Amino acid sequence: MSGRKNVVMIFGFAAAVSLISSAVTAMLVSCHYSRLSFDLVNVICGQVLEQEPEMKNIVFAALKEYASGNVDGVAGRDVLSGLGYRVSDFSDSAVTYPMMFATTGFLTGILLFAVTFVFRNRTEEKRIEELSDYLEQVNTGKAVVLSGSGEDSFSKLEDEIYKTVTFLYQTKDAAVQAKNDFAENLSNIAHQIKTPITAISLSLQTLSETPMKKEYEKDKVEQIKKQLSRLIHLEESLLVLSRLDAGTLMFQKEDVDVFTVLVLAADNLQELFVDSGTSIDIPESGEMAVTADLDWTMEAIMNVMKNCMEHNRGGTVHCSYGQNPLYTEILIWDEGAGFAKEDLPYLFKRFYRGRSADAGGNVRGSGVGIGLALSKEIIERQNGTIRADNLPGSGACFEIRLYKQ
Repeated sequence: MSGRKNVVMIFGFAAAVSLISSAVTAMLVSCHYSRLSFDLVNVICGQVLEQEPEMKNIVFAALKEYASGNVDGVAGRDVLSGLGYRVSDFSDSAVTYPMMFATTGFLTGILLFAVTFVFRNRTEEKRIEELSDYLEQVNTGKAVVLSGSGEDSFSKLEDEIYKTVTFLYQTKDAAVQAKNDFAENLSNIAHQIKTPITAISLSLQTLSETPMKKEYEKDKVEQIKKQLSRLIHLEESLLVLSRLDAGTLMFQKEDVDVFTVLVLAADNLQELFVDSGTSIDIPESGEMAVTADLDWTMEAIMNVMKNCMEHNRGGTVHCSYGQNPLYTEILIWDEGAGFAKEDLPYLFKRFYRGRSADAGGNVRGSGVGIGLALSKEIIERQNGTIRADNLPGSGACFEIRLYKQ
């Protein structure tokens, strides 16, 4: 409604200017016609009195009669037509000047309308620029309170922007607070886990030093060691996630070779690969460098390789890599059964376990659900992406892309 009202006001102003211009033009034309008529009568009367001075009284009487509006007398006779004159013989200058005045008035109205239109456009552009600058400040986190600029067609938009920005700031503050609380809780949980881990480790060490009388006792000790190893890994992962959430984990930016990262990750998992009877294939495809943190990128890739290994025992984990002008791509896949279709959307969600996982952990995705989530956090914080899918035949495939910065 305010925009329509603004348009009506503009056209009303333009119409008023045009009417004023027309009135001024009509006044000027009337004055000009009066002057022309006076000059014409003055010339005729002068010539007549110069030739016949005794006709002064007659001329005076005729002028008085015409000035009084009596056109039915002598002044109303068509004497000029009888002498062979027409109206056009006296209208050359009479038409030229009025046309000039009319043209001037019209052009003045057009000019004033154009000035009004330009002024309105510039005013709108200025208001749009102010709102755009404010939104840029919001994006950079430097926004101040949006001050009112009067009532115009942008006032409602300005109010809505201010409400939206205020709501977004409140939502952001709440999200940051929730994130900090979550990071603090993770850290507290990790530290709480550390105490029983230490106690179990000491007890296990004492038990290991005591001679075993029965074979099943040795098996129990091995099971305790395995579960203790999982607890230690869980505690370390929780601490890393809490540092990531709190923003205290800093990544180094350096040029590292992709093949070197893959080989180092595989070397760190060599013992696990041997125990599971799984092999790993990393063909060299030439030197390709990415800008990333070597240690943390290697940690992310190790979690992916370990996932493939755990669900591909006795098979082979394959790796390949390539590069284009936009990103470097790393593919890691296995020869296992692949992912359950219903698990694919949640693979990188923290603490997610496969829906069909049993208590023994025999189904893919049955771990504690931290390794892949940690890999996702590490890769994404280095300007990368990670996704997983099933291969057309069999097996699962992880695709890691590190974009150039």
